Amino acid sequence: MPPPRNNKRYNRGNSVAAKYPKNERIRAREVRVVGPSGQQYGVKKTEEAVKLAKDAGFDLVLVAQKANPPVARILDFGKFLYEQSKKQKDNKTTSSKIKEVKFRLRIEQHDYDTKLRHAEEFLGKGNKVKMTLTMRGREMQHKDIGFETMNRAINDMQHIASADSDPRIAGNRISAMLSPLPVNKRKFKFTTPPEETDEEDVEDENLVEEEEK
Repeated sequence: MPPPRNNKRYNRGNSVAAKYPKNERIRAREVRVVGPSGQQYGVKKTEEAVKLAKDAGFDLVLVAQKANPPVARILDFGKFLYEQSKKQKDNKTTSSKIKEVKFRLRIEQHDYDTKLRHAEEFLGKGNKVKMTLTMRGREMQHKDIGFETMNRAINDMQHIASADSDPRIAGNRISAMLSPLPVNKRKFKFTTPPEETDEEDVEDENLVEEEEK
């Protein structure tokens, strides 16, 4: 037997296929059937729905197992797998979390470089970064130094991010939010580019909502 394939794209397709049973693999006795163009066929016995799909040259795919009754679509399964894999990749690309990198007013160069390295790591993974500089006691008399540090950090991150706005002060903190540049425009100065990771599953219910719109 040939060895199992160790390919991220292949494994991604397999994970999507395993999530959506089709034809004889559907265990539910009855399903609500949605046609290739979104037409509603109502609730049918699964055997009858499978025959309907195959007679039309398509597959019957279970897209919402938790619905009552479960929802199945008549569609081209190969094309469906491609679209779902692409959607997962797009969701992974566009989704982001906010990470925080904290500075001090009189920060040493070594510590400053470390903060930039952490910020680049977060931004390289598609996360937004909130840079915060905290002033304590008499340091509040030197807000200008705080703003200089924040603006310097923003400029030092221009290869991978852009600032959502100029630095702002609230209480004893100066902060600025950075958003990552598009993937093809990001450059890495302090770290290595992150490796591609597998995408998270998409919600089955979204497929039903798309058909009912």
